[in-house]
Amino acid sequence: MKTSSERMKTFPDHFFAGLDSKIKEMHARGEEVIRLDVGSPDMPPADHIIEALSRSAGQADHHGYQSHIGPQALREAWAETYQRLYKVKLDPDSEILPLMGSKEGIFNLVMATIDPGDVVLIPDPGYLTYDGATRFAGGEPYYLPLLAENDYLPDLEEIPEQVIDKAKLVWLNYPHNPTGAVANLEYFTQVVSFARQHHLLLCHDAAYTQVTFDGYQAPSLLQIPGAKDIAVEFNTLSKSHNMAGWREGVAVGNRRALESLYALKTNIDSGQFLPIMDAATAALTGDQSWLIERNEIYRQRRDLIISALRSSGLRPRVPLGSLYIWCPVPPEFTAVSFVTMLLEYSGVSLTPGPIFGTNGEGFVRISLSAPTEHIEEAMQRMTHLMQKSGGQIG
Repeated sequence: MKTSSERMKTFPDHFFAGLDSKIKEMHARGEEVIRLDVGSPDMPPADHIIEALSRSAGQADHHGYQSHIGPQALREAWAETYQRLYKVKLDPDSEILPLMGSKEGIFNLVMATIDPGDVVLIPDPGYLTYDGATRFAGGEPYYLPLLAENDYLPDLEEIPEQVIDKAKLVWLNYPHNPTGAVANLEYFTQVVSFARQHHLLLCHDAAYTQVTFDGYQAPSLLQIPGAKDIAVEFNTLSKSHNMAGWREGVAVGNRRALESLYALKTNIDSGQFLPIMDAATAALTGDQSWLIERNEIYRQRRDLIISALRSSGLRPRVPLGSLYIWCPVPPEFTAVSFVTMLLEYSGVSLTPGPIFGTNGEGFVRISLSAPTEHIEEAMQRMTHLMQKSGGQIG
């Protein structure tokens, strides 16, 4: 009996699923592993968000099916957030669609818009779901190299004309996972012009726009005049408000693309849990000052890791946003061999760059989303291992 479709063969084995199994084996042997590989915030949401969840869950009529477009209050809260942060005006009734986390929306939008043979322009390195969704839909990925010499921004002029002619959608993600790079409004203006010229749907994954450091404020793609005519932006409370497990995101922008996404969602899911949506409304409309303190904790962790890596001879990139540090590995290692050595001999787990694309070779991604004392211990272990293996590496 065949129990898997041919489409399922487009998915490689998921890196983190395999890593979880290996770490469980290490734990069973009594080995302590410090995980700096995943980007799941270790700190909780603010108290008023949890209290809003509890209040809503205590109401007897809040446990049934909900509309796919969510409560009016939630959509208005997202509209108010975009107005407050970016001076972007959104229509809550036609330009905002709540999601079960942005990952769901990213995958489903590709499924709703891409036909077999359509080309999707995907950053390399980049978030795995862009590629996975494209292949599952029968589309053809074309990878846009993100290089340090270009500040990890795609060089649109290098895309061959025959590729552009078949392209239907292009992905951006800033602040960027995994490199931590950022993009300014000037670059966004160029990309909007490029997408309009070539009749592309422009999709921006803005998951980390509220996780920033050193006074930097990340822009929204929709700040560019006319961007809503050709673009959709994905946002999420997973990173911005420490709500990764709550699965609360949003797609905003081009109404025709959102209509396609909505039509697909009505055939796939049955809406979200109302108490979570009520809590999301509280997160967006309540006190935001706690995010400043939270980002300062991330900034301190960033600096701690940067200092330790530099003392070991490595030269990491200092990010202005995201939850990650992108660090080149010593020249005598591949990314996988370096990560393997650290896990086996120091009990520190990092993510090898190549899982994000071929241009990730030679790099590792290090997450800031672990308790500070765990990060301190991890850096001590790494430094000790490097010194033990023959002094500074690099």
